[in-house]
Amino acid sequence: MREQVEAALNDIRPALQADGGDVELIDVEDGTVTVRLTGACGTCPMSTMTLRFGVEKVIKERVPGVTQVVTA
Repeated sequence: MREQVEAALNDIRPALQADGGDVELIDVEDGTVTVRLTGACGTCPMSTMTLRFGVEKVIKERVPGVTQVVTA
């Protein structure tokens, strides 16, 4: 599952990097994916929206068994 999550994150990264940010995978355990938004994404007031409607949506669509995405 971790490899599938990494692959999904690699597809999301270019959009985040275009805005000066990035996402780092911390852990995958029991359907919960823990990530860290870095760079501009880490301090952006819209980071919660980016996490829910960008990162989490893509991961859940592509990786069966993921129930939630949380930040570290």
